Amino acid sequence: MFKISVFSRLSKVSLKTLRYYDQIGILKPRKVDHDTCYRYYSADQLLELNRILIYKELGFTLPQIKQLLQEDITLENIQGMFKLKRSEIQQIIDTEQAKLVRIEERMQLIEKEGQFETGQEIRVKAEGAQLFLYQKACGKEEDIPDLLRQLIQGPQVVLWKEVEGKEDEFEFEVGYFLTCELRSFPEPFQLRTLPPEPMMATMAFHSNSNFECAACVHLAKWIEKNNYQIKENESGRELYLPLSPERDAQFIEIQIPIINR
Repeated sequence: MFKISVFSRLSKVSLKTLRYYDQIGILKPRKVDHDTCYRYYSADQLLELNRILIYKELGFTLPQIKQLLQEDITLENIQGMFKLKRSEIQQIIDTEQAKLVRIEERMQLIEKEGQFETGQEIRVKAEGAQLFLYQKACGKEEDIPDLLRQLIQGPQVVLWKEVEGKEDEFEFEVGYFLTCELRSFPEPFQLRTLPPEPMMATMAFHSNSNFECAACVHLAKWIEKNNYQIKENESGRELYLPLSPERDAQFIEIQIPIINR
């Protein structure tokens, strides 16, 4: 067996923490010398301590950990909890990484004072009536990727408009255009027909380009310069077309309903 000082070095857990775990009954030493009061731990208690540290990483409190240890949770259940926590952490990382990308894009836009050399063609085209299978959501621009991930693969569509009284939130309709009407569809999806739009200012680009953040700025300047105005009370559209299953990128087309001034 090992003295507490040696056990601390082996486990990389401080003496103070080990003494506290002993005090609250989470990890008591295998033996205590009544003459010297030295605590002694066995090698197999390193595995017990590792389980405690896993529970801490999963976000459990010490009283909860004490209860879990008494229940003798199976290894399979621990693995399941750990995988779930790993998935939650990965989602946080992905969200923060997306924020970093947007910050970089916005910084580039500020540095270039909006003058991006896009090489992207803006076209005015008509869109006919479209059958639209969708679900509603409210949120911010950065919530769109999470909303799209909830859909199956294929061409995806986002309609967005402002929410009354909220400066940084939008009302989204996220779904698919259909070529024929469905007899049934799962909740919370709804089905409606979008009216035809005789004039849409449109522009397409790759989702992994540095141009994504500047796209709406460029499109707005083009609309203003060419003496159009954006239709009020009509949702703008974004179409997301996957390039290929192997590539983590999409082709995005922004569509803004416009009228002549």
